[in-house]
Amino acid sequence: MMRSLWTSATGMIAMQTQIDTLSNNLANVSTTGFKKSRAEFEDLMYQTLQIAGTENADGTRTPVGMQIGMGVRPVSVHKFFTQGDFQNTGNPLDMAIEGEGFFQVIMNGETVYTRDGSFELDDQGRVVTAGGHALQPEFTVPPETAGVSISETGTIAALDKDGTVLAQANIDLYRFQNPAGLIATGRNFYRESEASGAAVAGTPGDENFGTIAQGFLEGSNVEMVDEMVGLIVGQRAFEINSKAITTSDAMLQTAINIKR
Repeated sequence: MMRSLWTSATGMIAMQTQIDTLSNNLANVSTTGFKKSRAEFEDLMYQTLQIAGTENADGTRTPVGMQIGMGVRPVSVHKFFTQGDFQNTGNPLDMAIEGEGFFQVIMNGETVYTRDGSFELDDQGRVVTAGGHALQPEFTVPPETAGVSISETGTIAALDKDGTVLAQANIDLYRFQNPAGLIATGRNFYRESEASGAAVAGTPGDENFGTIAQGFLEGSNVEMVDEMVGLIVGQRAFEINSKAITTSDAMLQTAINIKR
């Protein structure tokens, strides 16, 4: 059986992964704090028919060998944590991180991290995500609060109508040695892993930590033009691999017809 049939099949599978990844990027182009992904590939093993440098009968050596590749496979889907564009919302509880760092949230008893700074108040006055998960450290806004102030260095304060501080806390940011190693859990959350390393807490504005912008949200870092070009390339690569299968099938048909 022609090896090209199986080789081309691996190419179609790889391009399907590419298109799936790009489609997810485009689907989340308006998702707050979303970070785009890129599928990465590696070639498969090779069948070696002749080793480079093999000695010939006359004592000379072959300058190159003969190896036939067996195709390609997806090896990873890399997530890029470059900064997204800022959107001015005017909501005092909205926060955008300018630079590196994540907010820490407790979801169902588990510690998770997010770049989505769209926070709200629950029925107890706690600062929570849209899904009701509390920002860490927890901060409760008193009922008599007239306004909330959040500084670039993460100091959040509830103020009365006279500007007197009723409650105050410090919001820490968290960073990772390898943020691409974080596990995306959905809902704009990430969980640390062995690959990401342990979370390192810090004060916004300190070395290697970003600052907090009140009244802003960080948008997705997806560039639609790049994703559309990638979709076109992926589609054509999928198509050419399917064409290679068709060509191999035609060659087999020709060989079979010789017997007739």
